[in-house]
Amino acid sequence: MSFVGSFAPLLLRHAMVRCAPLYLFCFVLSATVHVRQSGFLPAENGLPAGWKVWAARSETAPKTFVDTVHYRSGPGSLAISSDSNSLVYGGWHYTITNIEGGKWYKFSAYYRTEGVPNEPLQVIARLWWTNAEGKRSGAPDFPYAVTREGEWTRLSLDAQAPDKTAAVTIHLYLANAPQGSLWWDDVSFDEIPAPPPRQVTIASIHLRPRDTGFPEESVRRFLETIRTAVPAKTDVILLPEVITIVGTNKKAMEVAEPVPGPTTARLVELAQQRKSYVAASLYEKDGRAIYNTAVLIGRKGEIVGKYRKVYLPYDEPDDGVTAGSDYPVFQTDFGKVGMMICWDSAYADPARSLTLKGAEIILMPIWDGLQTLVKARGMENGVFPVTSSYGDPSLIQDPKGEILASATEQASAAVATIDLNRRYDWGYNLGNMRLRFKKELRLDVPAIRPEFAR
Repeated sequence: MSFVGSFAPLLLRHAMVRCAPLYLFCFVLSATVHVRQSGFLPAENGLPAGWKVWAARSETAPKTFVDTVHYRSGPGSLAISSDSNSLVYGGWHYTITNIEGGKWYKFSAYYRTEGVPNEPLQVIARLWWTNAEGKRSGAPDFPYAVTREGEWTRLSLDAQAPDKTAAVTIHLYLANAPQGSLWWDDVSFDEIPAPPPRQVTIASIHLRPRDTGFPEESVRRFLETIRTAVPAKTDVILLPEVITIVGTNKKAMEVAEPVPGPTTARLVELAQQRKSYVAASLYEKDGRAIYNTAVLIGRKGEIVGKYRKVYLPYDEPDDGVTAGSDYPVFQTDFGKVGMMICWDSAYADPARSLTLKGAEIILMPIWDGLQTLVKARGMENGVFPVTSSYGDPSLIQDPKGEILASATEQASAAVATIDLNRRYDWGYNLGNMRLRFKKELRLDVPAIRPEFAR
C-alpha cells in the first residue's frame, strides 16, 4: 500500500507509524494500493515530491508550477498554463508502483479551469500502465466521468490494470487551449473490488404479421409470439418498427394513436405480467402531429419514456409523419438505455448523442436496413445495439460487433444475456473505445456544407 502527499501523516498515525509529510509509505495493509495527493508543496527542485513535468518538445511545453493561491483542500495545487501557446500539450506525471495486472483501481482528481472552452478535449487525465521493465503493458485509460462541485470538477474512472502491469503513471495535461489555465488537486488512486456482473437478458422479436387488416390484430400476433418464444425472467423485450401498421395495408394517419393509448395499454399489461421492460415503435398522434415513436415501458407498467424518430426516409413525410428533435436516454434498474428507429442507424449522430448521454444499450425497432450500419454504430460508440426487424434478422450484438443472438424464423426471438460491467477492449493499442470516444470526439470541429456556411 502507498500513502503519498499531505494526508500521509494522518493516515500513518492510524497505523501507529510516524512519517514525515510527502514521503512514500508502503507497509500498511501491504497488498492494497491507496494513494492520496493534496496540499502540494514544492521541494528543492521546485516540484512536489514524486511529481515530474512532461512535454513532447519545447514548442508544445506548457508552463507548470505549484500554485499556493488557487487550491481546493490545502495550500498548493498543480497548475498548468498555456502561456498563450495554442500548441500546448503536456503537464504533470506521477508514478505508482505495486500495481497488479487484472486488479481494479479507482482514479479520482479535481480540476478547475479558466479560458478552456472544450474541457472534454483539452483537460486530459490518463492512466499509463507499464510492466516490470517499464514498457507499456496495455492501452492507456482515459478518465471521463465528471461531477461538478462548485468551481471544481471531479474527474474519475474505475479501471482494470492490464495483464503483467507493475506500475501506473498518472498523466494530468492541458491541451491546445491558447488562453487556458488549469489547476489539479486532491488526486487519489485506490485499489477497489472488481465490479460484480451486471447481467441483462434481452429478447428481440422477429415477426412480420401479414394480412391482419387492423392494428389490434397485428399487435395480438406480436403478443402471441412473445408468449411462445420469450423465456421467463427476460429483462427487456424489443418489438419492431410501427407495430400498429405492419400487415394492415393502412396509412400512418389511419393507425396513429395517443401515447399512452390503446396499444401502449396492451404493452403495459404485458410488461406487468412479464415483469419486463418492453419497447416498441408505433405511430403516435399528438395534437395535429403524427410521429414514429418508440415507447419504453417499465416492469411495473409505467411509461419510462418515449423517443420520436429523428431521421425520416422520404416516404414517411409523404405519409404525413413529422420528425422528432431529441435523443433522450432512460434510466432503468440495470443501466441506461437509448432508442433509435430504423433510418436513424444510417447516420452517426443519433448513436453518438445517446452514448455521450450515458446509454449502454441502444434498442432499435427496425423495418429493414443495412446490418453493417447497425454494427458500426455499436462498435464506434462501445454500446450494445439490439435490433428487432421485419426484413433482416433480429440481432443482439456486443460492442465489438459480435453477434450474440440472431432470430431469422417467423414468430421467433433472439435471446441473449449480456454483462454491462464487462470491459470490451480493442487490443494493445486501441484499448477501450468507449472511454476513448468520450475523450477524443471532436465536436469542436463543425461539419457544415461549405455552400451554406455564413
